[in-house]
Amino acid sequence: SMRWAGSRAMGTAADAEWLHWVTKQFGNIAGKDREISLEEFKSALQVKESFFAERFFALFDSDGSGSLSLEELLGSLHLLLRGNSTEKLRFLFQVYDVDGERRKSGFSWGAVEYWDAPGFPGSGSIDAEELRVVLRGCLRESSMALPEERLGALSQALLQAADRDHSGSITFPELQEQLEAFPEILENLSISAASWLKPPTPAERRLWPRCFSREFWRERLCCFSRELRGARLCCLGAWAAVTALLLALGALRHRERGPALALARGCGRGLNFNCALLAALMLRRSLTWLRSTPLAELFPLELHVRGHELVGYLVLALAAAHSAAHLAHGGLAQGPGQVALGEFLWRARPGAGGVGGTAPQTGLALLALLLAMLVCSSPCVRRGGHFEVFYWSHLCYISVWLLLLLHGPHFWKWFLIPGSLFFLEKVLGWAWRRAEDLRILEANLLPSKVTHLVIQRPKSFRFQPGDYVFLNIPAIAAYEWHPFSISSAPEQPETLWLHIRALGQWTNKLYEYFQQLELHGPELNLPGKSRREWRSRHWEQVSGIGIGAKGFLLNLSRNLDLSQCYLDGPYGTPSRRIFTSEHAVLIGAGIGITPFASILQSIMFRYRRRKQSCPSCHFSWCEERRDEEMTLRKVDFIWITRDQQHLEWFLSLLSKLEAEQAELEPGGKFLELHLYMTSALGKGDMKALGLQVALDLLAAKENRDSITGLRTRTQPGRPDWAKVFGKVAAERRGKVRVFFCGSPELARVIRRHCRSFGFRFSKENF
Repeated sequence: SMRWAGSRAMGTAADAEWLHWVTKQFGNIAGKDREISLEEFKSALQVKESFFAERFFALFDSDGSGSLSLEELLGSLHLLLRGNSTEKLRFLFQVYDVDGERRKSGFSWGAVEYWDAPGFPGSGSIDAEELRVVLRGCLRESSMALPEERLGALSQALLQAADRDHSGSITFPELQEQLEAFPEILENLSISAASWLKPPTPAERRLWPRCFSREFWRERLCCFSRELRGARLCCLGAWAAVTALLLALGALRHRERGPALALARGCGRGLNFNCALLAALMLRRSLTWLRSTPLAELFPLELHVRGHELVGYLVLALAAAHSAAHLAHGGLAQGPGQVALGEFLWRARPGAGGVGGTAPQTGLALLALLLAMLVCSSPCVRRGGHFEVFYWSHLCYISVWLLLLLHGPHFWKWFLIPGSLFFLEKVLGWAWRRAEDLRILEANLLPSKVTHLVIQRPKSFRFQPGDYVFLNIPAIAAYEWHPFSISSAPEQPETLWLHIRALGQWTNKLYEYFQQLELHGPELNLPGKSRREWRSRHWEQVSGIGIGAKGFLLNLSRNLDLSQCYLDGPYGTPSRRIFTSEHAVLIGAGIGITPFASILQSIMFRYRRRKQSCPSCHFSWCEERRDEEMTLRKVDFIWITRDQQHLEWFLSLLSKLEAEQAELEPGGKFLELHLYMTSALGKGDMKALGLQVALDLLAAKENRDSITGLRTRTQPGRPDWAKVFGKVAAERRGKVRVFFCGSPELARVIRRHCRSFGFRFSKENF
């Protein structure tokens, strides 16, 4: 097919580039004898222990000297690259045939009847113990681990499937016949051999953070332009038109006093509007209320943070132009009665503008504060582990607003409504937080430094699935508030769940805080408190309950400041539209599963209530009729994790969802789970082919996945989005809407595929 031919061409190009890299690397590491040892071979591949690197080295070393010459290496690699799928399978068979004495007599593994050749480097068959050794190496290459009994079950499943003559071992014809049942494997083996044996791609070294690079801003502008569709484009156009109109009106009104002052006055009017808009875009409670109204379909509320950033850039540009124009006007106007530029800048005087003639001084202070806030809000600061810098610098907005009221005589007219709403939201939030005495009831430390908090739910706290809250824990940082998605369902009445991954300073402190409690107990000198102060308190004994390898359960006394916390919220997200969709596709990457954990639980709760049953025969069915609460007809949940440990975060929840699905609708497909593990190598990679085939065979036999224990098979690598969305479109279960929570890079990829299939796309933004 054309697709295969294109893939083959790409594979050939990759192989050629790879051979060039091999030749260059060989010359760099080979000694005077022009040969490399096993340790040098592994060092070039950037691995310390690798079963496959050692097996490849042994097979490439055709003379058995214990070292490789360039001719030996390139000769073997050329055979691999030019060989067909059968010849490559022969090499795979040798890799798996690890026993027997190696007999050197001019062996060529490309021979037709090679397993009977005198130079065959093994016994000519693969038994269960060899399979166990190979599968253990496959697991290590994919950064996975399984108990020995599961490893034995995998090797037995593969042996039983391939051992056609029941001899207790697998010959090459049997292996070839078994793999012919997986045509995609043979196709991948025929595409490229460059992926079989190569080092990891080194991280690009940068002289400065990526957020200061031209490529970064080009990507952001392109991403924003791709988001501009329909209502989004109308809102952007209206904002630009209003700003341009105000700037023009201000300039025309003062054109007789010179171009510099005309520009300054025009920019001033534009600043009045945009500085008020900055506050309006962060009215989180008001925006949450708007999401429950029909206006949610008219305005791109999910882009309010992106809009806030864009308006902030314009405010800084207008402020710079406004200041430069006033400085130019002050420098040019040096006639009779005019003051020197230095006196104009540093001394308040009547007639200079602003309250008490302080316009020049407040203007310079405003420009400095806006510039500092912009720099500290850059992604390399906010997402680079320095969120606290962004948080504290952004509190300067209070000073900015006060200075604006002193600087601009008409700003208060623009700021009256958004400023009043902002003040009201803050006062109500503060009063509500102080009225509720909230406690952290439990803390679980999960793998990959995730802290699962179980918090007492206030009686008046009502939220929708997918909402988030701002969390403050005085024992960690008294004045810091950080946003996290609620991972429990609204139908859970007594507690709230938060899953918090340690990525920045505050989240790392949180994890270490409870980790130290587990290790040292009440005698610990905790952050912000002296040892004497903590000893003077009455402690309740901290009890640990194992959760996996690292987890523990921390029960805290309700009278201790240790367990105290405050919540601000809840605040809505685009995920609220899930329940009004027909076919929803939920995609979470890493800890991006947290909003969907709440949503999935609520979906199954509502689905259970929608089920009907016959009182006579007890046959149950699901009503397909539309209702105001939920119009969903199909849900696909896709979770992409980095490694096996990440899967442990929500395994119990996913297992419960699978059980409910089987109970409510045996064999039904209302909710489908799709799990992907990016560290796991796929079937097209020789270092994982046997493992993935064995996992498939054992999953079909036991009806559960060996990695997670779920009925859903965990897939290696990343999803093929064209294939995934093609299957979704073919189901024809209604209009499809895709909801995503994860990295911006992956969001761009998914958005592009959604556009090609005509799916609506929504992304979580804090």
